[in-house]
Amino acid sequence: MPTRLNQTVADSALLTKSLPLELLRAFVQSDAVDDGLTPRFLADLKLLARTPNLLVACNYGGTLCTAEGISTETLPLGSAAVALRALAALPNTHTAVISGRSLRDLAAVSRLPAEVHLVGSHGAEFDMGYAHGLSLATESVLQKASLALMEAVGFEKGISIERKPVAVAVHTRPAQPAVVVAVTRRAEEVAREHNLHFIIDGSVLDLSVVEPSKGEALERLRARLGVSAALYAGDAPSDELAIATLRGPDLAIRVGDAMPAPGHRLRDPESFARVLAMLFELRRAWLFGEDAVGLERHSMIGNGSSTALITPEAKICWMSHPLPDSGSIFAHILGGDAAGHFSVEPLKPSPVLAQRYLDSTMIVETRWADVTVTDYLEPAPEGITSLVRVLSGTGGARIVFAPRPDYANASFSMEARGDELHIMGTSDPIILSAPVLDFSITTDGRHATATAEANLRNGPVVLTLRCGDTEPFTADPQGETGRRAAVALASRRWVRGLELPAVKTALVRRSALVLRALVHEPTGAVLAAPTTSLPEGIGGTRNWDYRYCWLRDGSMTVKALVDLGSTAEAEGFLDWLGRILDNAPGPEWLHPLYSVSGSPLSTEATIESLPGYAGSRPVRIGNAADHQVQLDVFGPIAELIHALGVRTGALTDAHWVLLEQMAAAVLARWHEPDHGIWEARRPPRHHVYSKVMCWVTLDRALRTAEQFGREPHADWAPTAATIREEVLREGWDGGAASYTVAYDSPDLDAAVLHIGLSGLLDVADQRFLDTVAAVERELREGPTVFRYRYDDGLPGLEGGFHICTTWLIEAYLAVGRYDDALELFNQLVSLFGPTGLLPEEYDPATEMHLGNHPQAYSHLGFIRCAQLLDAQSAPEE
Repeated sequence: MPTRLNQTVADSALLTKSLPLELLRAFVQSDAVDDGLTPRFLADLKLLARTPNLLVACNYGGTLCTAEGISTETLPLGSAAVALRALAALPNTHTAVISGRSLRDLAAVSRLPAEVHLVGSHGAEFDMGYAHGLSLATESVLQKASLALMEAVGFEKGISIERKPVAVAVHTRPAQPAVVVAVTRRAEEVAREHNLHFIIDGSVLDLSVVEPSKGEALERLRARLGVSAALYAGDAPSDELAIATLRGPDLAIRVGDAMPAPGHRLRDPESFARVLAMLFELRRAWLFGEDAVGLERHSMIGNGSSTALITPEAKICWMSHPLPDSGSIFAHILGGDAAGHFSVEPLKPSPVLAQRYLDSTMIVETRWADVTVTDYLEPAPEGITSLVRVLSGTGGARIVFAPRPDYANASFSMEARGDELHIMGTSDPIILSAPVLDFSITTDGRHATATAEANLRNGPVVLTLRCGDTEPFTADPQGETGRRAAVALASRRWVRGLELPAVKTALVRRSALVLRALVHEPTGAVLAAPTTSLPEGIGGTRNWDYRYCWLRDGSMTVKALVDLGSTAEAEGFLDWLGRILDNAPGPEWLHPLYSVSGSPLSTEATIESLPGYAGSRPVRIGNAADHQVQLDVFGPIAELIHALGVRTGALTDAHWVLLEQMAAAVLARWHEPDHGIWEARRPPRHHVYSKVMCWVTLDRALRTAEQFGREPHADWAPTAATIREEVLREGWDGGAASYTVAYDSPDLDAAVLHIGLSGLLDVADQRFLDTVAAVERELREGPTVFRYRYDDGLPGLEGGFHICTTWLIEAYLAVGRYDDALELFNQLVSLFGPTGLLPEEYDPATEMHLGNHPQAYSHLGFIRCAQLLDAQSAPEE
């Protein structure tokens, strides 16, 4: 079965580092004259390199080395041996040699390491003990055949005879052609006389007691290793048996001219060695990511309905269309160039001088010495994505437009029509408007790429990518400056209406803009993050799709904006939630998350063709947490409604009804176990955080009723008291000296800090002080705080969560530890990316940022801490 990457990636990295890989890279880059590497061959090789679980198998003599023989003069080409071993060191990649040689001879002569599977005797011999199982009768037949051959051909010059476990071999390589013809005829007669199979394998004639079975051997390897595709290369007629079993995405390679069948053909073993080296480089890049850029270094642009990510080098590396959870147009961040990108670079190579957001906007500017790229998503009707890229400066720029719709799974063609590039074959129109540019279009048969060069001395170049626009669109490059100014003005007006703290004002402003960009204005829903499958551990499988609206995350996001003075996002979110409730069987049956359209999610699936960020597979779409029970979600909604009422000084009837529905859901289900805030894929438990949030729901409903003159339900107060009493009693673990993740569990969980932060327990209570100390002691590592340490039913590791860090900062402030709070806050600030963005997690061991990016949780938690620090002054000595 395929091996989980996170279980092998470290070993693979160590092994590949021990190999002379520079030899391979130099070999790949060397000139190859008429060696058979056609464009179609290279395209098929690239496709094969991206298969989830790959087997690379081949013959030995004539394929890995230049000649057959019985001595060590037939060592494999050095580059071929290195490439085979390097391929075998990669995760989910296997190599094998299936030869006519005996297994013992093959192992001795090839000197290939244990990572390469060796199969001898034309596919019959998988282990050294095979020969010991032959019957005495078989031994007798082989002995008689050997004597007959010695008498018939052994005297011929250049002929030698070798005894194998299941055959007798006649080696003819040094003999003259006429001698070879005569010897072949006589050997075939001997085979018939002794009822043996006669096999011509290059310069070797085998008289075997077993039928050639390279095809069966290849099938056996496929089944044992669980491969999804295979490459087989050979040079002899016996290799056709293996090639005949290939199907689907498999690749057959014939070496030399001994086999006249059509298909991919290479000139000689040296050409095959070059192919192995190329395959290694292609697959390594696919598995581990092509020089993966740190997540925190990516910038996001957004316009309230669409988002895109940009690398520090101005490459559009992620964008989906038409909805946030739709298929990607560009997915470079998850699969390199093959997954789609839109790149701009100066013709004169130079480093990037700076990348920044234009003040108080989501407009990104990337600057080189003589080229500047300005990127933004402009407002567009619902269902249309409009990306604008403005190139300016005094130099020249190269543009590469390589869309790959539907996670690079949709085939398409591209054609130039005047000043436009049209993508043909997709469900939605995709048109790049590029006045004054002359694009060159290339294709690999499935996808097309357009390249052009621009002389910016002639003035700025405006590129406008429109996706989903069914109406004719007339580009207006001269009007772009005015449109960009209008986008900036609208953003700055919104920022001016915020009440920003004096602590880290610029970062709070940027965080607020990020949160606003995660709001899907056409519906009111809020994304947890704009991306999918950015890993919680490099090489691991904790890769989730966050392009949905969690009721918890969405409520917390718009509440953070309410606390800064912006209420429109909260109004839109609550309207969205109200529409969902109108179609739900009852508030207690709300799902934890929905698509932005308000519909439940489809089944969680994986995109096998994408290797993931830095080789972290699988790439997932959908989220199975949609089917979980998470009873904490009602609390953040109630807190939002209460905060919005306090901010506006009014409570609408619609919002009061929503609050009543949340309270009703708690009354119906608070006593049940659930999966909790962290969505552990384990059986439900009585999670302390979920119970606390159930109490919060009723507590905020009671406060809101009192503040706005509404009639509370009779059951709210007594049920809130019952929940509180149970949580304080059952949630405490004496051994841990702390509140813990769930009843009857000693495991810590950073979320239990809310037992005090919510107001359920007085922050001066010793039990809360002990809980803060336990979280600090067990879960904090330097600048970050982990969610928990217990087994959550998933393989692999993860980093510390930024939102957990902000909870501990808040807890420090709550218990009067201002200096500790400020110290941890400043450490968190140091982790922000160069343009002010934060992903979900941070690994203090590797100093790598992890998780989907940018993450709403991280930014809303940071805003909350900056406000609390601003509200408190340092305690006097």
